Amino acid sequence: MTTETSTGLIGLGTMGAALALNIAEKGFPIAVWNRTPAVTRRFHEDAGGLTDRVIPTESLESLVAALAPPRTIILMVPAGQAVDDQIAALAPLLGPDDLVIDAGNANFHDTNRRAAAGLPMRFLGMGVSGGEEGARHGPAIMGGGDRADWDRVAPIMEAIAARAEDGTPCATWMGEAGAGHFVKTVHNGIEYADMQMIAEIYGLMRDGLAMHATRIGDVFAGWNEGALKSYLVEISAAVAHARDPLTGDGMLDVILDAAGQKGTGRWTAIEAQHLASPIPVIEAAVMARNVSARLDERRAGQARFGAAPQEVTLEPAELEAALIAGKILCYAQGFAMIDAAGRAFGWRLDLPGIARVWRAGCIIRSAMLNDMAAALADDPSRNLVLASFFADRLEATVPALRRVVSQGVLHGHGLPALASGLAWFDMMRTGRGTANMIQAQRDFFGAHGFDRMDGRDSHHGPWGKAG
Repeated sequence: MTTETSTGLIGLGTMGAALALNIAEKGFPIAVWNRTPAVTRRFHEDAGGLTDRVIPTESLESLVAALAPPRTIILMVPAGQAVDDQIAALAPLLGPDDLVIDAGNANFHDTNRRAAAGLPMRFLGMGVSGGEEGARHGPAIMGGGDRADWDRVAPIMEAIAARAEDGTPCATWMGEAGAGHFVKTVHNGIEYADMQMIAEIYGLMRDGLAMHATRIGDVFAGWNEGALKSYLVEISAAVAHARDPLTGDGMLDVILDAAGQKGTGRWTAIEAQHLASPIPVIEAAVMARNVSARLDERRAGQARFGAAPQEVTLEPAELEAALIAGKILCYAQGFAMIDAAGRAFGWRLDLPGIARVWRAGCIIRSAMLNDMAAALADDPSRNLVLASFFADRLEATVPALRRVVSQGVLHGHGLPALASGLAWFDMMRTGRGTANMIQAQRDFFGAHGFDRMDGRDSHHGPWGKAG
């Protein structure tokens, strides 16, 4: 093999193999290694017209030897200890100018730790979104680490990334250390919430309106031509239309209702608590996945209390408007959380830039992100619900969301994400809420004190010594 390259990749699972082929297809030769040599050989054999740009290697030493310094090695291995083990194995083989990129689904705290560990090589954490199809043909890429290291690999990352409608590559540097993986984590949290809200609307159509899956697919397909145009609504139409090849039934009608998860949504919810950044729609979506897994308990509950879902009086147009409102509220919470993290960790996070990166390639890609990018560019510190464009849209759609949630509550449909979004919105539009009661209680039992509305210098109540 005479092909020369400075780029290597470790880990030829689904995502790693797809990303390696994408890199090769864009004109960048790449050396690859997998811990199982047969996997590496098979990958090379199956690379088709790209075999001349793929250099298979059968040991870490031969991988490093195949790369011209300064080397760049992309890790596509499971998050956690496997990444640390791989870095440790590479450490004696690499020089200080060589660069290791963790492109897996890492917890950003691990990326922060690795970036601060004084590794004997350069290090980047990079979020990659889009699943296998995205990795192969154009993902969204969120880089984190030293800007100079990102700039070094940016030509490759921008070449392999998805392109927005204006031709902009959906790949950029997010900030130092774990910033890229943090943004990817919030992306995944929003993904959980988006999927849950769609599932809740699907449930209302299936159980509340007695609509057949094919008809539901038609509705989703129609919505994908309007404000809800997005990858997730598009594939919701596709899966609703699909037929089971084994039985001929609708595919959705044979799938067990227990949702899996890999933990990134949970990470988002946990980190939001540390940041004191409310993301109730995402938290509700994580909760719903956890409840979905409790099949035996749910079946016992139905046996004891009876089946809950009953007929509702709603129109598809109301469901569409409710989903639009829920989506805006969810994304507003996600961007507010990213802004809070930027302040907490000292990252220079570009909120409109993040919205632009998410416009294509990633799972939550959506036409609405163009308007979000514009609103965030106008005032990054303002919550999206207060941006003129989205405030007007919420005024038009929240009444439908309120009716949908009310119908769900009245007729036994669990709508945790949509209901949580509405509750958050109502709190956010209330100038004087009820936390004064909480402050009085805290002062009563713990002498914690409170601020007065009139500003007077009296910070305890007349209830005497705390009980």
